[in-house]
Amino acid sequence: MEQFGARLAAVRGRIEAAGGDPCRTSIVAVAKRFGPEAVLTAMQCGLEDIGENYAGELVSKATSEPLAGFKARWHYLGALQRNKLGRLSPFVHTWHGLSREVEVDALSAVQPGARVLVQVAFDDRQGCAPRDVGRLCEAGRQAGLDVAGLMTVAPRGGPDVAAAAFSSLAGLREALGLAELSMGMSGDFETAVRHGATMVRIGSALFGPRPAGPRMKQ
Repeated sequence: MEQFGARLAAVRGRIEAAGGDPCRTSIVAVAKRFGPEAVLTAMQCGLEDIGENYAGELVSKATSEPLAGFKARWHYLGALQRNKLGRLSPFVHTWHGLSREVEVDALSAVQPGARVLVQVAFDDRQGCAPRDVGRLCEAGRQAGLDVAGLMTVAPRGGPDVAAAAFSSLAGLREALGLAELSMGMSGDFETAVRHGATMVRIGSALFGPRPAGPRMKQ
């Protein structure tokens, strides 16, 4: 716990140095491939927002014995596969990956009023094209979803490319009047904070190197 606490303090210091407010910039601790004990440590150090990329890992950890009695705010960072939504819906606080209109009806059916972030793609990664963001946000609202904001993964190409994408996403968020801007991971969160991120998704900078092993199925 001491080591995690030191890493968390360092991340908060870097957020502040980048011009952000550590008390108002949400840190989502991305626990992919780390066990429930690592999540427990994060929560004991004051982090309640926990991110998972894989459905199986999220459900397994959320129902594990070490986390009994602890109420995490689970953030699902993976693609919204319709056959996984029902299994995830009892646990997920925020869905980061809304990217297609077909997902709107599927999600609203299993979790009415679900809190979502529209994922925007600036390269060939999963996500909605920037030109389609407004339409997808409106479709979500019409279906009763809580469209809280936007998220992105920085496109490949280095710091300047990432900065341009983060700036574009910030502009879209402002134009649409949304509250949340989820962008930035361990390698680029300072750039994201400089461009207005309200939420950063941090894995290795908190937990250390990710354990080796086969990729877990969704």
